[in-house]
Amino acid sequence: MRNYFFLASFFLLLLSSLPAWAVHITVFKAKRILEYKADGVIRRFKIGLGASPTGRKLRQGDRKTPEGNYLITHKNPQSQFYLSLGISYPNLDDAVVAAKSGIITPRQHAAIADAIKQGGAPSQHTPMGGDIFIHGKGAGSDWTWGCIALDDQQMRVLYDLVRPGDKVSIRP
Repeated sequence: MRNYFFLASFFLLLLSSLPAWAVHITVFKAKRILEYKADGVIRRFKIGLGASPTGRKLRQGDRKTPEGNYLITHKNPQSQFYLSLGISYPNLDDAVVAAKSGIITPRQHAAIADAIKQGGAPSQHTPMGGDIFIHGKGAGSDWTWGCIALDDQQMRVLYDLVRPGDKVSIRP
């Protein structure tokens, strides 16, 4: 019994020493707002999107911002766009739609699905495009190739709050 008490106490101590964040980022494309939620804190940031933001991203060069559920893959402190946070585009839903539409081959679809199932990053080099980020350099207009842009000062705040693995939902 004493051992169980010790193990339970150790487990609780271990949990209390782990980061207590439950981060979720939601992008509302129509409102041009990025909402950050964690531990009861909500922050909202004005954003710019791809130059052709309406609709779902399916092709490289369409200048659309993706829609769906993603993860932050990595942080880039030396981005050409001030700071940037990688987004795990394409996801499985994106790949299914692109395969059914003939945008990618069955082999490309399978490779994307395998990478995601294994916890890796999907290929960024298919006809679907890739390299989608949340980054700085201005939220005043829709000017990106499909990324989500914030003003540099707000990007610094978001960059410091976010960690790889945090969830990102991009809504129409």
